[in-house]
Amino acid sequence: MARTRINHALHRALRAAVSLAPLAVLAPGCADFRELDQSTEVELSVHVDDWRDEVIYQILVDRFANGDRGNDYLVNHDDLARYQGGDWQGIIDRMGYLEELGVTTLWISPVVRNVETDANVDGYHGYWAQDFGDVNPHFGSLATLQELVREAHRRDMKVIIDIVTNHVGQAFFYDMNLNGVPDINLQNNGGAMPVRHYTEYDPDFDPRRIQAFTSLGEAGPAPIIFQYDPATNHVPPRPALFEDPAVYNRKGRTYDFDDPDQLLHGDFPGGLKDLDTKRCDVKQEFVDVYAKWIESTNADGYRIDTIKHVEYEFWRFFTQRLRQRLAEQGKTNFLMFGEVFDGRDDLLGSFTKHEILGDNDLIRLLGRTIDDGPTDEEQIAVEQECVPDGEPLTGDQIDSVFYFSQHFQAVRDVFASAQSTDRIQALWQSRYTNWGTEPNAMGIGVAPADMPINFIDNHDVSRFLFNLRDRPAEVRQALLHNALLFVNTAQGVPCLYYGTEQAFEGGNDPANRERLWDTGFDTTGPTFQWTKRVLALRAAYPALRRGGTNVAWSTTHTGDESDAGIFAFERFGSDSGGSYVIMVFNTNQVHASSTSFEGTGMAVSAPPGTVLIDALSPEQASYMVASDGTVDLVVEPMKAAMLVPDTEFEPGI
Repeated sequence: MARTRINHALHRALRAAVSLAPLAVLAPGCADFRELDQSTEVELSVHVDDWRDEVIYQILVDRFANGDRGNDYLVNHDDLARYQGGDWQGIIDRMGYLEELGVTTLWISPVVRNVETDANVDGYHGYWAQDFGDVNPHFGSLATLQELVREAHRRDMKVIIDIVTNHVGQAFFYDMNLNGVPDINLQNNGGAMPVRHYTEYDPDFDPRRIQAFTSLGEAGPAPIIFQYDPATNHVPPRPALFEDPAVYNRKGRTYDFDDPDQLLHGDFPGGLKDLDTKRCDVKQEFVDVYAKWIESTNADGYRIDTIKHVEYEFWRFFTQRLRQRLAEQGKTNFLMFGEVFDGRDDLLGSFTKHEILGDNDLIRLLGRTIDDGPTDEEQIAVEQECVPDGEPLTGDQIDSVFYFSQHFQAVRDVFASAQSTDRIQALWQSRYTNWGTEPNAMGIGVAPADMPINFIDNHDVSRFLFNLRDRPAEVRQALLHNALLFVNTAQGVPCLYYGTEQAFEGGNDPANRERLWDTGFDTTGPTFQWTKRVLALRAAYPALRRGGTNVAWSTTHTGDESDAGIFAFERFGSDSGGSYVIMVFNTNQVHASSTSFEGTGMAVSAPPGTVLIDALSPEQASYMVASDGTVDLVVEPMKAAMLVPDTEFEPGI
């Protein structure tokens, strides 16, 4: 610990010196040391009680706050595809802003050293790993990252680090024409053979592996040649294992994401080279690398990128071995959740189930027909060869995944586009079939089906407001505020994308990756204030965090019907300590709607005679549960009611 404090003090001194002399900053590739190779381990500890209590705030480090001008090399404020200058010190400096908003967990960009720039786009996002054992110098030093985690913990906040296991950055080219240099060429003359454009950096997928060719025809698998350009950090990836061509699948760029072979074994578009994650050495390398980052920072969880592009067997090995290693050092309740960028709920949930799923199961989930394949016993026996001296592998996988199916079917279809609300009820019901219903051993103690990660938008999709850009300003704000309330009161953990509280409205990447500091970190705007209030309400009522869910009303109606657009659900259960809340949303964008239709009212679980207060209503409107167990209320368009028993009502929020 003493060494850590000395290193941190030295870093601050050096940072101050560099700030006075920015021309002295070294370009990437000039230094030849790796921070994780130093003695940097910290004491591991647990800082979270129940992950369901948390509110995650996604930070693109390069876009949040610039706290250290000394690392602002190659910054270009005129181009969002380039580095902008945000860093870890900026997050430390602006934690008060995050506290005021009410978020409790910070999800930060990948921390590892990246390919600097490729095809006139920078690796500011962090997903182009070059060295998994060194920090991204644009963001700061390991000492600053350690201080970020410590400062968060002082404020009772948690830190989740984004990681990648599917691929490395643009590390090599396929020498398809065997001339030893990377080419982007046209092939054939358009006569007997059609003209073909190809790039040796990112050729189209070939199930045989990318093939070489000469004037006489094909010449077998193309060799790969690692690039070496220190100025752009196109240098062989590290650790050393990743300098071995054998650890890559070498099949070229995925263009059909419903082809299982391409999905699992193709390079991610943009030349991101796919690793063979079935290999035992690759599995163990990633456990070692990512265990060291936690051992060196005491961060509280991992958000995992591109999950569906990696085999189930990898996730069983990685999650179980990592949990075991961290638990031995006192780090338990460690959250691992990730991105399955897909609208198919059964595919999302498959990465949280305890069944021994294999490649054939993925093929079926992608809509293809195939034989049953190996039995569970045969599958797990093959995987166990990677851990001959360790604990037996089980079916445990990821703790949760982003609820992309809800993003498409509820946030976009219902809250933005006013489609029928019955689709939300059907989706929620299917989750208990499609997702894991038992907690992972040594995991977070909550079943994945009870803790989806709810979100409105993120860095991979256009912002919610962008898709409403042709609507009047007051309508756009009302729709955003209703969607924000929904994802923060639905069962699961809400994840807020930075800038949503400032009503950012960027389109697709990189337009949705704006600089937050351009807002001056204003806390007076209507969306910041609404978000702050919603998060305070969530914190005040345990049912909104830990309660189960019962849908009280959904409808197929979207027109003039009395209940058009109504969606209502109760939150309660033993985990919420007796707390009870009814959320009633009107997603209709034209007229007020009610919780009744043709004489049928909304039945609720609260006893008849219970007085319910609308915690969102300025006048604290009250309703009584009728003798037949129903509640009847009218909600204005694009608004909601939050009904709590008068005995539980917390005024002033």
